[in-house]
Amino acid sequence: MDAKKQVGQCSVCFHLSAEPVCNICRAPNRDNQTICVVADSRDVIALEKTREYRGKYHVLGGLISPMDGIGPEQLTIQPLVRRVSQQGTGEVILAISPSVEGETTTLYLGHLLKPFTKVTRIAFGLPMGGDLEYADEVTLARALEGRREF
Repeated sequence: MDAKKQVGQCSVCFHLSAEPVCNICRAPNRDNQTICVVADSRDVIALEKTREYRGKYHVLGGLISPMDGIGPEQLTIQPLVRRVSQQGTGEVILAISPSVEGETTTLYLGHLLKPFTKVTRIAFGLPMGGDLEYADEVTLARALEGRREF
């Protein structure tokens, strides 16, 4: 019970935090010019485990899903737009899963944020050890789209 009382949301990025501002937002060595947008705090934890990303985050608190009655106003989209437009953010990375709801959310955010900054999205593709013959068409298409120069 105590943990539930002590843990809330960071007032900046909406990640889970026992403090008003989380450790990531307070860290002086993080890149303030880059914000990685994710659906929930589990995504922040997964990205932090890679030790590859050194910027800040923004947790939406879910995905746009009209079928479930979740619209943009139920998510932390307006605070994100304010944050990006007021801070002069250099890049927003959309790290949202490629589901129907994820694609809807990604498109919506891309249109909202494009006037203020560079907007990119993470590439999707095949997992390590995955066989091409077992991959679905969408995964293969994403792998081709996200290719980079050797």
